[in-house]
Amino acid sequence: MFGGKLGIPELLIILVIALIFFGPSKLGDLGKGLGDAIRNFKGAMKDGEQAPSQPAQPAQPGDKK
Repeated sequence: MFGGKLGIPELLIILVIALIFFGPSKLGDLGKGLGDAIRNFKGAMKDGEQAPSQPAQPAQPGDKK
């Protein structure tokens, strides 16, 4: 639709339309909610990277390598 060219003027128009549609107080709440969602997503991604892909198997008493 835009051909990959979304510049500053287009972003300002979108922001003004969102401000008119939602209002200043709702827009602030919407931004806060979006920030919290991104923070939670990043935390979940970080937790997923730290978890081992396969749980370690406890060694059996008779197993020797």
